[in-house]
Amino acid sequence: MLLWPGSVLGLVAVLTCAAPVAAATPTGPFARRTASVTSLSAPNPNTPVLVTERYRPPAGFRLTAAAVERAAARSTVVVAELHHHHHLIAYEYTKGPGRWQVSWFTPPPAPGSRGHRAASQHELLQVYVSDLTGRVTEAWSGFQVAWTMARGYAGAFGRRVNSWWLWIPLSVVFVAPFLPWRRRPTLLHLDLLVLLAFSVSLALFNHARIGLSVPLVYPPLLYLLARMLLLAFGRGRAREPLRVIVPVSWMVVAVVFLVGFRVGLNIANSNVIDVGYAGVIGADKLTHGQPLYGGWPVDNPNGDTYGPVNYYAYVPARAIFGWSGAWDALPAVHAAAIAFDLLTLAGLFLLGRRIRGPATGVVLAYAWAAYPFTLYALSSNSNDSLVACLIVLALLVISSAPARGVAGALAGLTKFAPLALGPLLLRGAGEWPRKRALFAYVLAYAIAVVALFVPVLTEHSLRAFWTDAISYQANRGSPFSIWGLWGGLSAEQHLVQGLGAGLALAVAFVPRRRGIVEVAALAAAVMIAVQLGISHWFYLYIPWFFPLVMVALVCSHPGSRLAPALRAFTAGESRPRAGIPIVADRLSALGFGEPPGDDSPVRPRVR
Repeated sequence: MLLWPGSVLGLVAVLTCAAPVAAATPTGPFARRTASVTSLSAPNPNTPVLVTERYRPPAGFRLTAAAVERAAARSTVVVAELHHHHHLIAYEYTKGPGRWQVSWFTPPPAPGSRGHRAASQHELLQVYVSDLTGRVTEAWSGFQVAWTMARGYAGAFGRRVNSWWLWIPLSVVFVAPFLPWRRRPTLLHLDLLVLLAFSVSLALFNHARIGLSVPLVYPPLLYLLARMLLLAFGRGRAREPLRVIVPVSWMVVAVVFLVGFRVGLNIANSNVIDVGYAGVIGADKLTHGQPLYGGWPVDNPNGDTYGPVNYYAYVPARAIFGWSGAWDALPAVHAAAIAFDLLTLAGLFLLGRRIRGPATGVVLAYAWAAYPFTLYALSSNSNDSLVACLIVLALLVISSAPARGVAGALAGLTKFAPLALGPLLLRGAGEWPRKRALFAYVLAYAIAVVALFVPVLTEHSLRAFWTDAISYQANRGSPFSIWGLWGGLSAEQHLVQGLGAGLALAVAFVPRRRGIVEVAALAAAVMIAVQLGISHWFYLYIPWFFPLVMVALVCSHPGSRLAPALRAFTAGESRPRAGIPIVADRLSALGFGEPPGDDSPVRPRVR
């Protein structure tokens, strides 16, 4: 059984957060007249139980099924839907103590009708009624019947992190060091506001306003796509060194505080969604020599839809913290999520340090720690920070063709979208690599892919991998993109997907001259283009491209030349205005000096 290299990465990460963590059912089909309730996308401890006696209250309940149906039918949502669909059939269920569920389904096909055996009923209405008061508490129609995550349940993703009194201050903390105090705003300030603009869509999503939240995702994505492409081609670059209004030493303290806050919030008030739960299930299968794909438990039947690296990364946490076999508190998932988050932050610091020096590394680490959507992913205990971590790793080893080939394979075999970065990583930074480097990249990439698939091949689950991962991801429907929400846009979606694929190939050739900053911008553009064309988009995907965007924005500023005011200050001629320090010089007293350089991007040597 092969657990390298994803497990090695996970082991290093989990050991860094094991101490703080240690201190601290989707519904299935119902058989009545072939009716079935759609599987939920989040855990539901109150499994509906079909009530067959309409005029006798079930044990422990006050109302009868007939009375509950009459109460539910008075809902305005039900009245409007039944006005368009007259022949729907109602079914009543008890759903936990003191709660009823009434679902309206399309009629079953006639026994002799064509396609009778293959046809099934569709649930069009779902209403919850309180047994105590007899009043409707919830009423859902359309895609919100099948997708409970579209109903705006409080804290369904991340719990307390969605609170406005936490989200808004964190957004202010994110932009505060870069505010244009006593100077004109620049494009960077607009970029930061656009990165926060996803918050408007998320707020609407949390209030079940999917018709508004979904379209509002695309303007920020399109802006960032255009911004990254222009930046990669030398357009929109800053003319002055990066400036912050606080000493970078203060930002170091802020990073430490933010990390402690994020870890504490994860332990004290976060939830594990099905994505994180899938990680520990896969890790358990690997440790027990079971087939990784196929035969998953009923409470997470689609959890085997990710690449094998995703499950390798959870093996160390599973080995350290164990697993009860149920969807419980899952401390192993919390530990893994914290590990992925900390590794990404550390990777950004190392990357910034390599490009512009320690001060830039601190700025990038601060951006990750303060950005609300990275905390959103951490508090949901998803695997999306793992994707970000491996993409940052690919940038860290960009100067080595074999190393970036392995890193590219690792990133691509987590959630598949980073596979689109393959041509870009083949090219790397600098001029077009020699044939020897190209061969080394392709060979390392291929060897890594084969090695990562050893458990899949040895357990004869390659077919299950294709059906449960590749085919499922390619054909899944979702109301969380304009393609699934509006419908009828198949041709337009295929066009966008084709343009995204064309961009992924084109960035291997243009622009001709590129450094690490240009590579980061192009990688961000490719990842955003991929997300524009997918049918299922969610806010947890923002961390996939956020580190790339910040590297491109921050490191595209000129090098560490002293501004005229600071040169005068060092010569004793005048004192610069307080509150506008240059990033590099605020760490000089700590021995964190920037390497000398000009305004051109750092271009690492390519082997």
